[in-house]
Amino acid sequence: MNATIRFITHQFRRVPFARDPNILFDDGLTFGERLADRVAAIGGSWSFIIGFSIFLVAWALLNTIVLVRHAFDPFPFIFLNLMLSMLAALQAPIIMMSQNRQAAKDRLDARLDYETNLRSEAQIASLHDKIDLLLAHLGDGKPLSEAPQDSVPVD
Repeated sequence: MNATIRFITHQFRRVPFARDPNILFDDGLTFGERLADRVAAIGGSWSFIIGFSIFLVAWALLNTIVLVRHAFDPFPFIFLNLMLSMLAALQAPIIMMSQNRQAAKDRLDARLDYETNLRSEAQIASLHDKIDLLLAHLGDGKPLSEAPQDSVPVD
């Protein structure tokens, strides 16, 4: 319904109506939402995967080879397992929040596309009416200069 009201009132306002959905959506984000998006972007990157793999290998080497007698986390790596579980428990909801915001951004983009399609359809229909009127005047055999000025709608 809101799209219809905006479409109808737009006819009276003749201002450029194209809006960038990214700017519209990003303007309303809070600090926490921007942080969640950044965490999701970093956590889903190859640099994070490679860096975290290097950290895991270094942890294992440190506790099995370097600190053989005084390892702070011996072979089953229980402490490392606890840390990885806590990281996953915190990172998963943050990534889900970011995905939900991306879905909302996609819905906004689709709604703006729909409004653009409505405006385009109305403008094409208006052009069809104008061309039909011009063809009707040409079919009468009258030159277009003699056509009444008020019969051709001007936008």
